[in-house]
Amino acid sequence: MVTTVNIKKYISVLPLLFLCFLVKAQGNDAVTFEMKPSKTKLGLNERIRVDFTMNKDGDNFTPPDFDGFRVLMGPSQSISSSWINGVRSFSKTYSYTLAPTGRGIFTIKQATIVIDGETYKSLPQDIEVTAAVDKPDAEKTVDDVADESLHLVAELSNPTPYLNEAVTVVYKLYVSPTIDVTNFRALDNPKYNDFWSQDMPISKYTTENTTFKGQAYRSVILKRVVLYPQKTGELEIEPLSLDVSLQVPTNRRDFFGGRIFAQASKTVSAGKRTIAVKALPTEEKPANFSGAVGDFKFSVTTSKTSLNASESLQAVVSISGKGNLKLFEIPKLNLPSSLEVYEPEFNENIRTNLSGMEGTINNSYTVVPTYKGKYPIPSISFSYFNPKTEKYHTLNSEEILINVIEGPSSGTVNTRGGAALNKQTIAATGNQFVFNKLTPNLTPKETNYFFGSNRFFLWWLLPILFIPLAILLGKKREAISSDVEGNKIKRANKLAKKYLSAAKKTLGDKDAFYIALEKALHNYLKAKLKIETSEFSKDKITTLLSEKNVDLATNEGFIGLLKNCEMARYSPFSVVQMQQDYNTASEVISQLDKQI
Repeated sequence: MVTTVNIKKYISVLPLLFLCFLVKAQGNDAVTFEMKPSKTKLGLNERIRVDFTMNKDGDNFTPPDFDGFRVLMGPSQSISSSWINGVRSFSKTYSYTLAPTGRGIFTIKQATIVIDGETYKSLPQDIEVTAAVDKPDAEKTVDDVADESLHLVAELSNPTPYLNEAVTVVYKLYVSPTIDVTNFRALDNPKYNDFWSQDMPISKYTTENTTFKGQAYRSVILKRVVLYPQKTGELEIEPLSLDVSLQVPTNRRDFFGGRIFAQASKTVSAGKRTIAVKALPTEEKPANFSGAVGDFKFSVTTSKTSLNASESLQAVVSISGKGNLKLFEIPKLNLPSSLEVYEPEFNENIRTNLSGMEGTINNSYTVVPTYKGKYPIPSISFSYFNPKTEKYHTLNSEEILINVIEGPSSGTVNTRGGAALNKQTIAATGNQFVFNKLTPNLTPKETNYFFGSNRFFLWWLLPILFIPLAILLGKKREAISSDVEGNKIKRANKLAKKYLSAAKKTLGDKDAFYIALEKALHNYLKAKLKIETSEFSKDKITTLLSEKNVDLATNEGFIGLLKNCEMARYSPFSVVQMQQDYNTASEVISQLDKQI
């Protein structure tokens, strides 16, 4: 009976224990969003730092109006995430640095944030501003100093370009001389979905002394990108975010009187930049305009103007200058039907600098005349838009006359119906009719016996001569078959070529292209660095390439390709971006071959 009562007692307690467990779980997952001022009382000549902190990532952050204060800096964003004993800790903070505009008690009102679809508000906070103090900002923290001394800026060469006009984005980090940057890493690289982009790798970071907002600073260029907008209207460039480790001076001194530095970590962002892309004018737009924007020269040349039938010449249609050389088509050459013309071979010699693409592109036609005569290569035109003059320009090539000196003639013969038929005229020679000789001049043929001759003994000696050669070939084959590592490298090289070829065939199909490109890159490294695919990681690849004395630009280019292959699974990639990645892969592999 007692046992039954105890069991009923425990059963009645179970719902209460379960409820406590739920409350604790909800408490662990509860969302917090609060405002934390660095001080609640300050002098008129001091500044205050206000942090809005949340324990879950949110969107659509809306700050208060900050009535009674002037915003000196912000919002700056910092993120902290860690795992302790299997429990994840996350914190995200928006920070502002404020200066009071007068004395009195001011209220910093509520800020709002949307987290998991729900809107959260911070509590308002009263701040008392007194008269100016003798020692302003005595309570300035390490984070305050870091916020004031570190800035990441995206500088645009032209915020209002025309469609397909080059725009250069230079990301600069400005650092105050009072702090030292020890390390940095990119948290999120911007994507340029509405642009054709060309990254310009930086092989060495160089620090320069400059000014920022009227004060002395040091600056370093971290990233350079040349963009060609593919759409009109306002296009946004996503921000570049960095996690920066730095040393900040404090008010404390060591035993020898030197200033003590504190370690700090800050997340800085360049912020979104907007480019207003202008449409090309429609007035006076040539009918043959194919999208060329820049300043160009145009010509049509031939390797020769006089030749015989069945000989060949090269006709080259060439465009050179500055502009979007990779983003338009070369005009086609129109030749007479009596000239046999093969598919043109495309050639390019383009380099990219801060002002955009510059160089030469051309189509080279192989032309073979069939008949004797004179054949004109008619003039063709090329039109482009020059953003400097804001006008369209049309260039015309000169007419070229091809003179076929020797060969069959093409003639016309009139039929009864009056129609003309093309016929080939056969040229007569002087030996068309000759007589057979009636008296032959015959001589007896000498008889040679095989047995006992030199050839007889040579055939007997040949098998004996082949024995040493067979022994050498056998040893060579054994050496090749025993070289397991060499055979693996050869197979990996063949696979790399195979997959790079497969990637070229799948241009336009994003998933298939980047799968094939990633396999090609992996197999190439497998051959060169003699490591298995299972060992691959970006950090290990970077270390191994550095040990092989591969320069920084090539190393970063290879890692960038691997990142693009990963990003392609989740992000839209244009055909132009795929072609760019394919060309980059060819260049990177070529550079690695030269350096490893």
